[in-house]
Amino acid sequence: MGKMRRLVLDTLKPHEPSIIELADQLSELSGITAVNISIYEMDRKVENAKITIEGEDISYSVVEEIINEMGGAIHSIDEVVAGKEIIDDAATLQD
Repeated sequence: MGKMRRLVLDTLKPHEPSIIELADQLSELSGITAVNISIYEMDRKVENAKITIEGEDISYSVVEEIINEMGGAIHSIDEVVAGKEIIDDAATLQD
């Protein structure tokens, strides 16, 4: 199986723990070199967050476990990059 290099997740999380604490926990995982968390919607009890993770060998199951342990849930996997290097989407006529 190829190594996962980038993972973009749409998640739902409680206000606590903060995105600082969640990013810190995720960034400590083996194979992860960077974590970016952006809140795009907030209500009284929860936050919707986009989590972008990059690294040399990301384990989805371990990432999912940490998010769940911290009270969050993954709504969808919005992007995955795997292989020897990271490539970005190329512009197409549909864009």
